[in-house]
Formats: sequence, C-alpha cells, structure tokens
Amino acid sequence: MNFTNDNASHFVPVKANGGLLPVHPFFSLLKARKNILAPFSEAEFSRKLFGFKILRQKYLVCNAPEHVRATFIEKHENFDKKSPQQRTALEPILGDGLFASDGELWKERRDACAPALKSELLPLFVPLMVETALEVRNGWDRLPPGSSVDMLQEMAKMTARIIGRTVFGDEVPEEEATQSVTGFHEYQKCVEQMSFADCFGIPALKLFTNPLKLWNTRRAARDVQDVIDRIIARRRGSDISSPHSLIDLFLQQDAASGKCPMSNRAARNEAIVMYMAGHETTANTLAWCWYLLDGAPRVRDLLKVELDSVLGDRLPGLDDVPKLPYTRAVIEETLRLYPPVPILSRQARSGDKIGNQSIEAGTIIMVLPWLLHRHKLYWENPDAFIPERFLPDQPRPDKCLYLPFSVGPRVCLGLRFGLTESILCLAILAQKYSPKIGDGHKVDISCRLTLRPGDSLPMRLEV
Repeated sequence: MNFTNDNASHFVPVKANGGLLPVHPFFSLLKARKNILAPFSEAEFSRKLFGFKILRQKYLVCNAPEHVRATFIEKHENFDKKSPQQRTALEPILGDGLFASDGELWKERRDACAPALKSELLPLFVPLMVETALEVRNGWDRLPPGSSVDMLQEMAKMTARIIGRTVFGDEVPEEEATQSVTGFHEYQKCVEQMSFADCFGIPALKLFTNPLKLWNTRRAARDVQDVIDRIIARRRGSDISSPHSLIDLFLQQDAASGKCPMSNRAARNEAIVMYMAGHETTANTLAWCWYLLDGAPRVRDLLKVELDSVLGDRLPGLDDVPKLPYTRAVIEETLRLYPPVPILSRQARSGDKIGNQSIEAGTIIMVLPWLLHRHKLYWENPDAFIPERFLPDQPRPDKCLYLPFSVGPRVCLGLRFGLTESILCLAILAQKYSPKIGDGHKVDISCRLTLRPGDSLPMRLEV
C-alpha cells in the first residue's frame, strides 16, 4: 500500500489550525483557553523536544518516542504527578478519582478498579455490547428513510448504556444516559481547563475565578454525579450480586485482603472515572470514525467487503474480532488521527534531565498524542486517513509513538475493553448503514478535555 503524499487517493480530514509557526506562549495560552490544540503550529509536528515558560511556570514538551519512554516509563516515579491544569479540570467532577490522583492513593485506587476490567471478563461483556449496538441499529430502522441523527449523541448514549450494563451491572435508563452525556458535554464547555493561576504558576490568581462559570461547572458536574449516585443506590438495593460490577467491588469488603469497602464518595468518584472513560472516549472515537468513513469511499467499501465476507447477515461475537483486521485498522487509524485524550501532562517532583534538557522541580511535562500521531519524522503522509497502516502485515508503531491509551504504569485499564467495543459496534452498525454528513455541516475540532468533532455531528442515515 502506498502511504506517500498522494492525497488524490487518500482522504485528508480536518485538523486544528495552529498556523505555520509558533507564537509567543502568552498568545498561545489565550488560544488554548478556547481549544487546547489550537496553539500548536505546523512546525511543532516536526520537533522532538522543546520548552517554554509562561511567567513563573516552565514547560517541556516530549515529542519523540525516546523522550516519552523516559518520562512515562523509565522515570515514572518522578513524573507520576498530574499537572495543576489537569487537577483543576478534573477534580470538580472526579474528586480524588483515578484520573486526578497520584502517588499511593492512585496505586490503591487502580488496584481497586482493575478487577472489573480484566480480560477474562470480556466473554461476559461482549454479548451486552452486541445487544446494545443492535438496539441502536434497530432504532435507526424504525426512523423514516433518509432521517438524520446527531451521531455524536447517538454514540455517546450507546456507549453509556454499554458501560452501565457491563462494568456496573446496571440497566442505565435512556433518560439517565442522556442526562450523563449532556452533563459531561456542558461540563467540558464550562470547566476552567487552562486557568491563568495554573498556567502562570501563581495560585493566588484562583481568587479571581469567574463565580458564574464556577457555578455552571459545579452544576454540570452534579448532573453527572447524580446519575452515578442513582446507579450506586440501585446496586446497594439489589439482592443480586454481579461478579463484574465495579460498584459491588467498591462497596463490599474484601475478605481475602481485609480491605474495607470504599466510602460512598470514594466509590462515586471512581465510578465516575470508569463511567466517563468508558463511554466518552469510545463515543468520540466512533463519531470521528463515521466522519472519516463518509470522506473515504475507498475505505468504506473495503470495510463493507470484510463485514460481508466474514459476517454476512449474522451478528459478530468475541471470536470474530481477530477475523476483522480491516475493521480494527479503521478504528486504530481513527485513534491515531483523533486520539480521545490528545494531551497528557505531568509535573516533575524533583529536578531531572530528559534528553539534553535539564528540568527543575515543578516543571510541567507535556506528552501530546495529537503531535506524536501526526509527527512528520515518524509517519508517512501523517495527515491522511490510511487504515492500511495498521493491518497485520505492517510493522507496529512504537508504543511510545502511538499511545491513544497512554503508556507505562498509567496505561488505560480499559484498553482491550474499549478496542473490542469499538470494533464490534462499528461492525454491527456498518453492516447496514453508511451515514453521510448533513448537508452544509462543517466538521470542526473541539477540544477541552476530550477531542470531539464539534458540539454535534448531524448525519443522514443511508443504507
């Protein structure tokens, strides 16, 4: 397969426009407060290691596999602390949950969450994934021919139901799925992701936080927390214990280790982490996938050929996942172009050195899948949608170059779960439907916490 810059045969999708050359860090910060990817220029898709300073706060961007490996694997203990920006953005909704914690608390909570996402449970989870995706397809069947849907909302509600049924052992009602999806969407719009206090390294500036924005942020967070509280209440009131329910694991004492059950607040915080990570990232990936397939008829046709030859009219199961290499490649290429969490940041606990750069304690270290996945030194035709890069006959990219699920000790617990879910859902829906972008709609990049195709993705359902 030709991966070179012959874009006549490859779809080149939308990309955040950061200009050709870097601008002063202060002006970059102003752009980042609206879209955290906007400050990065074309020049930075070719750089390997670069730093900058905004008033008192120093930053270092690790943009090559060897520097990512040093930060996230070899020197993990010094770089495990979340950056102030990430803590500010996540704590209102997650509290001290896994994504916002570090040190011993993080290790304790990760150990608590791991059993509900172990690979041995996938055979139990897959039928529920398939059932939920089929419900969505059947719902589309009942709509008048040529109807349009908001694909971002459709995928979010579907994955919210899947994470509820599988990891939580709960039938999340439609209205609760909608409430949680809408609540997190509003939360991302309101939360202070790039506050001047954090970015300048001047905590006293937090005193000048906009009170209305803070109130809206907390209200949106409560909408999500309320759904999780109801799920916890239902699990507490259930006489049926589920072996894979995360809530049950949190609330029951571990007789073998003697560990006490989590408090309601701690259980809710970790449940929100799993709920949001389990549906938001996969929903965004699938929404981006539909956009990419609409722009790439060649890829769409090859996907359909594989689904027809392997599945015919039947539904897929877990045993079919290895038989769908092109479907998997479409998902993996989508994750390359649009990594769900495009910026990962840490704060150095003590002075250290990465590459030829000496760093001080408190320096914020940034690893950007957004830059790494399109790096001009490591990928052929990096901005083009070419799933063939990920077919079995191609060499796998370095795990510190392609990291949609992060890498090292903090790698996503739900990696296999999310990848399997994405493949199955795409297969089931694409067996019958080839959605098209709504007339006149311009897909744009929106990124506050996660990477989304704008606030909505209107698509016309075509068979």
